[in-house]
Amino acid sequence: MNYWLVKSEPEKYSWDQLVKDGVTQWDGVRNYAARNNLRTMKEGDEVLFYHSREGLEIVGIAKVTKEHYPDPTATEGDWSAVQISPYRKLDKPVTLTQIKADESLKDISLVKLGRLSVGAITPEEFKIITEKYQK
Repeated sequence: MNYWLVKSEPEKYSWDQLVKDGVTQWDGVRNYAARNNLRTMKEGDEVLFYHSREGLEIVGIAKVTKEHYPDPTATEGDWSAVQISPYRKLDKPVTLTQIKADESLKDISLVKLGRLSVGAITPEEFKIITEKYQK
């Protein structure tokens, strides 16, 4: 299993909206590195859901429920989408401030590649966020 982090501005698409919808198509990604990450995602992979711009925090875990397919919102180019569903809300959101202050998370893609909307997360980083900060 692989682990990922996706970012969404909550005023555009929030964790609560994903929970309400039950499933969503993760589309509209127009960055080659993020697209390649989408293409690497496998069904069952776990995805940290991060609220960007507003909140600046990881709020939940989703799962990939459909592997990559052509992005139906793309009018040109070779872009991909995946389908994700909510898995569980974190007991406590993990803020960007907490992540930046944690030496063990200094290389996390959220910090190192801050503009990337879909990034890989190591199993160790995933465990820190989902266990250490949930006590």
